[in-house]
Amino acid sequence: MSMRHFKIILVLFVGLQGWLYVAENLANWPSAVGAVSYVISQQQHAAYPVNIFPALTGTGWASLALVLIVTGEFLVGALSLRGCWKLWTVRTADAATFNAAKGPAMTGAAMAMLVWFGGFIVIGGALFAMWQTQLGDGSFRGAFIYSMTSAMVLLVLALKDD
Repeated sequence: MSMRHFKIILVLFVGLQGWLYVAENLANWPSAVGAVSYVISQQQHAAYPVNIFPALTGTGWASLALVLIVTGEFLVGALSLRGCWKLWTVRTADAATFNAAKGPAMTGAAMAMLVWFGGFIVIGGALFAMWQTQLGDGSFRGAFIYSMTSAMVLLVLALKDD
């Protein structure tokens, strides 16, 4: 397998991850709203009981947050899969053409970092302190894995092909 094929497969996996999470969230919408509601309501925060941001209660806030999450995950999938296809179509082209075609794929991986690092680790973790509960900590840890693997894919994609 060539390095180009390896990069295309990595981008495919980023895209599939985005759309699989969209499907999971849509298939489990009431549970997902409940999980987001639990996190943004800042329930059971014992380690750091004083929150720097007010708790958001009610399913309206949770539904809005979940719509933003699912939209971000959808964009991860759409951008990455578009990038995967674009790279596939130029896989046998010269290096300059292949390198120039990386834009959508890199945008997809960057979007994944925005969703899982920015959304879950920064906003969920730092702003809503989701790490203080078992449910929130599971999402927080998962988001770290997803964002760091996306960062690695972005770094691998950024390597110039000769």
